[in-house]
Amino acid sequence: MVRLSLAGVGVSYGRRRVLQDVDAHELRGGEVVAVIGANAAGKSSLFRRIAGLAGGEGEVTISGESRVPGRLQPSTCYLPQDTAVNAVLSVYESILLALKQGGSWSVSDDELQRIDRVLHELEISDLAFRGLGELSGGQRQLVSIAQTLAREPDILLLDEPTSALDLHRQFEVLSLVRRLAHERGMLILVSIHDLNQALRFADRVMVLAHARLVALGDPRIIVTPALLDEVYGVRARVETLAGGEPYVLVEGSSRQVI
Repeated sequence: MVRLSLAGVGVSYGRRRVLQDVDAHELRGGEVVAVIGANAAGKSSLFRRIAGLAGGEGEVTISGESRVPGRLQPSTCYLPQDTAVNAVLSVYESILLALKQGGSWSVSDDELQRIDRVLHELEISDLAFRGLGELSGGQRQLVSIAQTLAREPDILLLDEPTSALDLHRQFEVLSLVRRLAHERGMLILVSIHDLNQALRFADRVMVLAHARLVALGDPRIIVTPALLDEVYGVRARVETLAGGEPYVLVEGSSRQVI
């Protein structure tokens, strides 16, 4: 099973340090980790650092075996908030192109089945042969998610994957993400602003604030009124639904407005 460890990880852009001293040991395949924090807390920078797209101090260590037979090393796939769209391609072609990155251009039956499966799982099979330029923002976001899932990564980094989706689609996508992590042994890190979605779908939460990791663990333990005050500057309470699921009720700002 794949494992991810962060030791003293930091990211700087020029002289501006956006992340420092992040330690997270033994994040494991089979779980969803929600990465939460206020805007500019360093969530996207952390994902870029793990994906090898940003340099910085510290060590990012990926170990263990890939869940895909024949794959020599565990693979990592990063879906950023903003993705480029080639309006000339159809949805199916764009997923196939993403799947073939770095590989040969011959296409196997297994790869075609993987594309069909992910289109079905995301309920966008009807979009398969439409051009990307014809799609709404939410539909394009679903296609971007399909492109990453078709590659069957061992570690999947999703940066605000539901930002353009309606409430129903958000629930569907996050439910699928959780199921894939648990059933296929993927480690999925997802940056998300909706705390109640993080509480509902994540096995663990990483909380970033002031360019540092301030908490990591079970969301039912980690997300408290004190943490919400520290990280977001809000007065809030954490209630429990009838089924035992926690949810956050925000009462107002805890910071003085000058």
